[in-house]
Amino acid sequence: MSQFWGTHQNKRDGKGRVSIPAPFRTALRDGKDDDPVVTVVLRASHRYACIEGWPVGEFERLASRVTKLDFFSADQEDLATTLYADALLVESDKEGRILLPETLVRHAGLDGAVAFVGLGQIFQIWEPAAAEHRRAEARERARNLTLPQAGLTAASEPRAATAAAGGGG
Repeated sequence: MSQFWGTHQNKRDGKGRVSIPAPFRTALRDGKDDDPVVTVVLRASHRYACIEGWPVGEFERLASRVTKLDFFSADQEDLATTLYADALLVESDKEGRILLPETLVRHAGLDGAVAFVGLGQIFQIWEPAAAEHRRAEARERARNLTLPQAGLTAASEPRAATAAAGGGG
């Protein structure tokens, strides 16, 4: 599976379209073919003022978890509403441009320029200043992660391994 890396800035055109960055289009194709048209699920983030971009297969995997909950439970209904109510399947044109739906544009507070932020399996579309603020916030929070929270062992962190070996720290 290809991943979404980096932060890329593009501008919306007069029709509200934006070009998906080339590396993201490649990841959406997942090495399957050279078709210039890509398909992505766009949805309003339920945590941040941004738009999430999901490869169709990843979104289906996420959504399959909701089907395992009791169909008539409040949790199932809340999660299904959050996932599906604002989700849209969007296909790019041959130039890799997508039309950002106005409801999602309003949710993310987008105007002219947008920032595509890679998050590995998915990506987000932000207003550029908000994206930079979110990245700074994430870096600060990541500094405070403990090894078990991050899924790391002491040997995988260079400082901890050096200190354990008696090399200072």
